[in-house]
Amino acid sequence: MSEPRIPTLELNDGIALPAIGFGTYTLKGSEGVDVIQRAIRSGYHLIDSAVNYENEGALGEAVRRSEVAREQLRITSKLPGRHYEFEAALTTIEESLYRSQLDYFDLYLLHWPNPSNGLYVQAWRALVEARKRGWVKSIGVCNFLPEHLDTLIKDSGVTPAVNQIELHPFFPQHEQLAWNKAHGIVTQSWSPLGRANHLLKDPSLQGIAEHLGKSIAQVILRWHYQLGTIALPKASSVERQRENLSLFDFALSADDLAVIARLASPTGRINDQDPAVYEEF
Repeated sequence: MSEPRIPTLELNDGIALPAIGFGTYTLKGSEGVDVIQRAIRSGYHLIDSAVNYENEGALGEAVRRSEVAREQLRITSKLPGRHYEFEAALTTIEESLYRSQLDYFDLYLLHWPNPSNGLYVQAWRALVEARKRGWVKSIGVCNFLPEHLDTLIKDSGVTPAVNQIELHPFFPQHEQLAWNKAHGIVTQSWSPLGRANHLLKDPSLQGIAEHLGKSIAQVILRWHYQLGTIALPKASSVERQRENLSLFDFALSADDLAVIARLASPTGRINDQDPAVYEEF
């Protein structure tokens, strides 16, 4: 089966990312290698990982076993808050390369701002330095609010290429999305299908899916694409992986989008992880 044609989004540093990626949270060991290999074979060229996922080794092994050339892939990892001091951050990024046995990462992100410890500016300077050293191609953040982003930009003069945030129909984050866009930052969506929050059973989404002859997951992922975000779904089976990629041959109407908009809630976060106060190390 030929790989699907996936559009790309250009980052503010000139590098392009596929319009959909593959999440690897919980995928570890030999099973993780197998699942990630299947994803690459299915057509995912953007693979998302993190130090805290403890699977950079499995990811690197899947990349090495893949028949897809390394330069065609976009591999991501993330720096955990416990290593945000400048020198510790650089060492951790280097260790990510050693664990994955990759020569570089295409994208490396700060995982959370952790504002109470006041170290995310140091960590950002380390990412800027890692890019200069050729360890990473593009740099960005996750879960950063406008005030955090503004601080980084003013301090370093370097605007993150990506801000990866929780985003799904129950919590669409329109204001954050608009801020990112206005500042040339591409938004990635984690938990794009609203992990364990009944989104895939919603009757209004079911109605749209039946009308279009698509699955609810495809409807939601198409919604992300039309918002201009890069969704990062996770799926183990080849069938589900391919299904999640099949979102570029249809479009949601204005009426469909209006129905989905009614699902939004100010309390729609999955685990109440507000970046203004949430800490993850």
